[in-house]
Amino acid sequence: MTSQNPVFIPGPTNLPEVLRKAVDMPTIDHRSPVFGKILHPALEGVKKVLKTETGKVFAFPSTGTGGWETAITNTLSPGDKVLATRNGMFSHRWIDMCQRHGLDVQVVMQEWGEGVPADKFEEILTADKAHEIKVVLATHNETATGVKSDIAAVRRALDNAKHPALLFVDGVSSIACYDFRMDEWGVDVAVTGSQKGFMLPPGLAIVGFSPKAMDAVEAAKLSRTFFDIRDMAKGYANNGYPYTPPVGLLNGLNLSCQMLLDEGLENVFARHNRIAEGVRRAVAAWGLSLCATRPELYSDSVSAIRVPEGFDANKIVGHALNAYGVAFGTGLGDVAGKVFRIGHLGMLSDVLALSGIATAEMVMADLGLKVQLGSGVAAAQEHYRQSIPAANKAAA
Repeated sequence: MTSQNPVFIPGPTNLPEVLRKAVDMPTIDHRSPVFGKILHPALEGVKKVLKTETGKVFAFPSTGTGGWETAITNTLSPGDKVLATRNGMFSHRWIDMCQRHGLDVQVVMQEWGEGVPADKFEEILTADKAHEIKVVLATHNETATGVKSDIAAVRRALDNAKHPALLFVDGVSSIACYDFRMDEWGVDVAVTGSQKGFMLPPGLAIVGFSPKAMDAVEAAKLSRTFFDIRDMAKGYANNGYPYTPPVGLLNGLNLSCQMLLDEGLENVFARHNRIAEGVRRAVAAWGLSLCATRPELYSDSVSAIRVPEGFDANKIVGHALNAYGVAFGTGLGDVAGKVFRIGHLGMLSDVLALSGIATAEMVMADLGLKVQLGSGVAAAQEHYRQSIPAANKAAA
């Protein structure tokens, strides 16, 4: 039997039926003008979601990992110095990729549960009088730990240090979920993917390049072929790709952007915050805590929930799937077995969130944890009841 339950992993997210149908389309000639009518509106829609007027958007057949590789290979040369922090599995993986490409990465180690240390970055950048650091990496939302970092603060660190380094941001699990301001924050490369805030299947690495990042492309010496944005730009100019494009996913991306913009980006962000806060209140009612160390770091797209010392959090994920057919996220890397994750991003509503909270309660009670059935649900219900948008109250 195919499960009808929503997933509560932090991506891929649940698919709206209208987007599933948009992806499921007949074959077209991707070298005909018809494809251009799908491609260009999709790219323009992404620009609006990124809040950029000057940036260029590229969508590769890949995932966020391919977006990372697109960012570094199009702008850097072997031996170039990169500044990054390791505060979760995904920042760790981007650092690892840079090192494999022969880049010199200066890593600021952080406790998993902390955000990007903008103050420490400012010290390092100020001390770099020769401007050897070419790029600063920042993970906006660390999916492994449920930590949101302040990208505007990272930009201020660069500006205060009067440093010309490029700012690259992993926004895979933040973009289209909460506010992202590419132009205002001076983000030079923004990386995201199709399978999270855009509510689509995996398969697109979506990357925004600022004019400053575009200027770095010709001088970059790292090898690139598939992810060469120069080839992609030439393809776009002729309403095509340098190779076969994922037409269905791009058709879905076009509609996804329309849906996000029709809802209103500020409303999208408010919805994510409201749902996330309900989950956080449920966690507090259970007597548990988040991996994120303080409220200003709490993610609005995923909550990583610490379990009692000595308990294996993987048991919660396994029992939820086997007993109730519901998927939660496991802990990764340094927090494996110590947390389980509830994804609350993309196509989600208060009502769907309550089903996930209720399932988590049943699972923990089944496994002998001291969780009172109904406690988290009641805490979330009260929050959702009190925070229903005025428009919904009027309609009711």
